[in-house]
Amino acid sequence: MTGPTASAPAPTSTPTPILEVRDLSKHFGGVAAVDHCSFTVARGTVTGLIGPNGSGKTTVFNLVTGHLAADAGQILLDGRPVTRPDPARLHRRGLCRTFQQPRIFPDLTVLENLAVAAGHPWQALAGPRVRRADRDRGEALLAEFALAAHSAHRADELSYGQRKLLEFAALLMSSPALVLLDEPTAGVNPTMVRTMERHIRERHAAGTTFLVVEHDMNLLMRLCDPVIVLDRGAVIAQGAPGAVQTDRQVLDAYLGS
Repeated sequence: MTGPTASAPAPTSTPTPILEVRDLSKHFGGVAAVDHCSFTVARGTVTGLIGPNGSGKTTVFNLVTGHLAADAGQILLDGRPVTRPDPARLHRRGLCRTFQQPRIFPDLTVLENLAVAAGHPWQALAGPRVRRADRDRGEALLAEFALAAHSAHRADELSYGQRKLLEFAALLMSSPALVLLDEPTAGVNPTMVRTMERHIRERHAAGTTFLVVEHDMNLLMRLCDPVIVLDRGAVIAQGAPGAVQTDRQVLDAYLGS
């Protein structure tokens, strides 16, 4: 008599990346700002994107989010091709971004900025200016970001660092799945750097995926895994922070070793 036959282990499937960039290219005149650039962002990661000035990081962000049209290549979000990248449509699909200079509505109040981000038309902000649901959600986020005391103030009364926090809080009104952060700590003091890092970590722990461009290498290397390195618009290295930091090409080109 023979014993029971052991069943074969079930095959494991690789999760679909939340973002895939395939052979993306963009030229300005005769200059290739992005040159056959390919990388993936795995769901649930905080992925870093580094490179010197002019390496194409912000251009890649602009292409992925529909603020620029690519000359060639393909973008996939959740495994589905993005045929005509458009910021508003991508926002509805769960992809949001910040900018190097925070983009807010300076003439609206801090709370009204969050209401607009939630989809309340800014032209309709008159009379009862913010819907109850938006107010509740916005006030909770402002409390989380230590901006509650400024709720009724015009956004242009905030400090530069607070404006960065407001921009970050505003994009969270739509509960995005993927957030692209472009220089989130540029121009802010060390206390605000720690505050921004804490918020990124908390949102990541709650399930948000991040792709981060950041020049503060200490912050990026402790926050991000993996790290992607661009040179002249193309990926030259990617992997865990420790591996990237010891990559000879990266050391020569970016870290000054």
